[in-house]
Formats: sequence, C-alpha cells, structure tokens
Amino acid sequence: MMDDAGPPAAIPGRVTSGFIFVAGIVGLLAAATLTIDRFKILIDPGYRPSCSINPVLSCGSVMVTEQAEFFGFPNPIIGIAAFSVVVVTGVLAIARVLLPSWYWAGLTVGLSAGMAFVFYLITQSIYSINSLCPYCMVVWTITPILWVLTAQTTANRMNAPALQKVAGWLWPALVGYYIVVIVVIAEHFWYYWSTLL
Repeated sequence: MMDDAGPPAAIPGRVTSGFIFVAGIVGLLAAATLTIDRFKILIDPGYRPSCSINPVLSCGSVMVTEQAEFFGFPNPIIGIAAFSVVVVTGVLAIARVLLPSWYWAGLTVGLSAGMAFVFYLITQSIYSINSLCPYCMVVWTITPILWVLTAQTTANRMNAPALQKVAGWLWPALVGYYIVVIVVIAEHFWYYWSTLL
C-alpha cells in the first residue's frame, strides 16, 4: 500500500537516509575545521593545524597552496555550503519527505561537480603538493558514496529503468575508485610509509 509520501522507491530507505545525514555532518565538520584552521594560519603564519601529523599527513602544507583556493577563497568554504545541503537532505529523507525528482537530479549534478573537484584535488595533492590532508581525505571518502546514493535515488525517483541499471554499476565503480586511490597513495608515498615499518 502506498502512503501519502509516495511510492517507496521515491524516498531513500532509512539506512540510505541516515547515511546521507551522517556523511553530511562528517563532511560539514571536516570543512568547518579546515576553514577555522585556515583562518588561524592567516592570523598566525606559525600556527600548526590539528591535522598536521607528519611530513606526509599535513593539512598545513596543503592549506597554503594555490590549489587550496581554487576560486580565490579557501576550498572548505565550498564544502560548508555543499555539506549543509546534504545534511538538510538527510534530515528530510529521514523524515520521509518526498522531495521532487528535480531536487535529487540537481543534488546528483552538484555531487558530480564535487566528484570532478575531488579528482582534481587528489591528483594535485599527491603529485603537485606532495602532501595529504587528513580532513580532505575524509571528503574524498564520503563524496563518492554520496554521489552514488543520490544517483540511485534520482533514478528511482524518476522511475527510469535505464538510469537504474546504470546507477547499479556505480557501486563496483566506487570500489574501483577506492582501490585506485589507496594504491596510488601507497605507491607514491612508499618512501615514507616504509620508514614506519
């Protein structure tokens, strides 16, 4: 039986809704922490961010680069805005609010842009800056999952079997993404990791 909220496929399940909310909170906290640390560096250039752990895992090294201000202001400010939308979406999904298909499509497009930005930042961080920002890596981890979940929700909301089939292939692609990123990081920074063994 269908309730007033619409067909079950039109609203993400409770686990998916909960994950969207929690991932949004985690992303928002990471972005906010990075923004606060960036402001502290502007006030005191000698400030050591909380996530500067060693020569490789160092937010401070990443924060002061041109890539950290791609649009002329600190990148985490984009994250604060974007993850705020994700948090609100998670709350509405948990409350079983039927959001229109255009909303989910727009969120998927926004997360697709986020994915492109994440790919750019990963390559810049590894190959140009030669440092890894732990809070940035949190964003690298949760953004792809959010992208897959919203893409699947969009396909379900639009009741489009072709899109649902394509969206179903995103999970194996996601696993491949994580494997590639882990292998690239392990290989590129092996000179440091090997000293810890």
